[in-house]
Amino acid sequence: MQRDELRRYLNDLLDASRFRDYCPNGLQVEGRGEIVRAVCGVTASLALLDAAIERDADAIIVHHGWFWRGEDGTVTGTRKSRLARLLAHDINLYAYHLPLDAHPDLGNNAGLARAMGWQTTGRFGDQDIGCVGEPSGGALLSARAHCDQIAARLGREAMLVGDATRKPVRVAWCTGGAQGLFEQAIAAGAEMFVSGEISEQTVHLARESGVPFIAAGHHATERFGVRSLGEHLTRNAGIACEFIDIDNPV
Repeated sequence: MQRDELRRYLNDLLDASRFRDYCPNGLQVEGRGEIVRAVCGVTASLALLDAAIERDADAIIVHHGWFWRGEDGTVTGTRKSRLARLLAHDINLYAYHLPLDAHPDLGNNAGLARAMGWQTTGRFGDQDIGCVGEPSGGALLSARAHCDQIAARLGREAMLVGDATRKPVRVAWCTGGAQGLFEQAIAAGAEMFVSGEISEQTVHLARESGVPFIAAGHHATERFGVRSLGEHLTRNAGIACEFIDIDNPV
């Protein structure tokens, strides 16, 4: 597939133009014209770039790319190292942030729901990023049991704050750094909220509202989308995509 053809395909597939985002979505750095092999990963770190170079990849596809709003725009230090490595090997960099959180099938939130067996019944939050739904199965589980399940399925310790004994019927979730949506999740009727990160004020809101909050890891909760996207491209676009998980404890 040609470079710009892939850009159009991904933009349409993920409905990228609908989102107001903190970074550009789509082709962020232009490389060679034809794409046969791609590496997918959560973040466009130097370690991921090196892995792509080792595999002679034509493109790198990530959730966390570059050129974030408000950051220093100078090409110095680590920014220079990353960009120089990419340009020297003529590799394309594609990045999709909010579009890859929100996609109803390939997105991070959809992937977390599948992993946990949650049925999505609605959306909430700015641009409908967050999901609301119900745990599947029979007997209701406590928030502590949910936390243990999440840790087991993501392979990472999860943090629970608030009422660990509450048995939620209505669950809300939004992967990554979405702890700022906690109040909106409560307003949407959530009886438990799951995200990737936690902030100081999150603890007090969980305790005072009676709605338990589970922080399951920013990186761990956002591996789903780009992996699913790579699998989709392998099946449907004739591009051999390999997902590489660069360890990140956060």
